[in-house]
Amino acid sequence: MPVDVKYRTTASATGGRDGTARTEDGSFEVRLATPKELGGAGGSGANPEQLFAAGYSACFLGALKVAASQLKQKVPPEATVTATVGIGPRSEGGFGITADLRISLPGLERADAERLVATAHTICPYSNATRGNVDVGLTVV
Repeated sequence: MPVDVKYRTTASATGGRDGTARTEDGSFEVRLATPKELGGAGGSGANPEQLFAAGYSACFLGALKVAASQLKQKVPPEATVTATVGIGPRSEGGFGITADLRISLPGLERADAERLVATAHTICPYSNATRGNVDVGLTVV
């Protein structure tokens, strides 16, 4: 499916999971460390799964706001999206990831919140990129 690209960004990593990553414009730079659970030393660096969780949660919150405007609702200012990303071996070989999103929309009726989340899931670029490839759980809390 073609995408009418409105924005592009570029980032590079060196050293793999125990290196660094930074955006081309220098606005973001992070030291990376492999978690102990994946055979690394752990430490104070971030890992790609944490970066994916941060990006997905921020993007999904943005999609909630777009969905709210379409549904003539409001996203409460204290709304939060918490993404938990898992990684592990796939039965088919290689590795795969999972994502679970916990969405808090205080003050909204449950049915309205669930409709908003379902609509956002069709809008969010991360949701569209993962659909059919990554198990994504959505929980309204």
